[in-house]
Amino acid sequence: MEVELLKSKDKTKFNFILKKSSAAFANAVRRIMINEVPALAIESVEFSKNSGIQYNEMVAHRLGLLSLKTDLKSYNLPDKCTCKDEGCAQCQLKLVLKAKGPGYVYASDLKSDDPKCSPVFEKTIITKLLKNQELELVATATLGRGKQHVKWSSCLTFYKHPAIIDIKDKGKDVDKTVKSCPANVFENKGGKLSIKDQAACHLCLACEDGNVKISAEENSFIFTVEPWGQLEPKVIAKKSAEIINEKCEDFLSKL
Repeated sequence: MEVELLKSKDKTKFNFILKKSSAAFANAVRRIMINEVPALAIESVEFSKNSGIQYNEMVAHRLGLLSLKTDLKSYNLPDKCTCKDEGCAQCQLKLVLKAKGPGYVYASDLKSDDPKCSPVFEKTIITKLLKNQELELVATATLGRGKQHVKWSSCLTFYKHPAIIDIKDKGKDVDKTVKSCPANVFENKGGKLSIKDQAACHLCLACEDGNVKISAEENSFIFTVEPWGQLEPKVIAKKSAEIINEKCEDFLSKL
């Protein structure tokens, strides 16, 4: 099994190729990235004031869906913390919000006890307050996994097979082939058909004819990791590898 990193123009995504593997293992990696890699999310909210139009439950729901920057080195999962899920500084993060209308209340109004762990998208609107309306609360964030609730999911991950592109005659139907490809894989280079971005091919076969033959590289997988902002994509990939190793070691010890 081999891993090759791919360069991407989009810095919000992370791409790599998993080679000499199987669909079963590739799907295990995908599921672990989405469901098992921990992230911080608000789990409980204590209100001291709320004279706004939105009920406490609605405000708490919106707070729970905020993406929070996560430092995996500083926090433990509640079920693995030394406090045994009683709640302490090593497994909980406190965020305080005090706002008075008129105006919108943004995610940036949440003041975190840990400067490294704050809302990712600061301009997210939590609620709107009218004149003299107030909102005061203390939110508690904990680490969790996506399999418990989607608010703890750190990313969206998907994969596809790399394409094997066979061009029999590079000078035949050049412009026709270039225009027929929706993924912009080909280009006309000096009157000859050239492959511009082979990794972009998603095997739709729109360009396949007697001159161009497309097939899939069955034992290789191009992964795309799109994080929600809590963790860097490389951190997500590295943590997923650690979780796979832990699961394998646990399985072997039980055997």
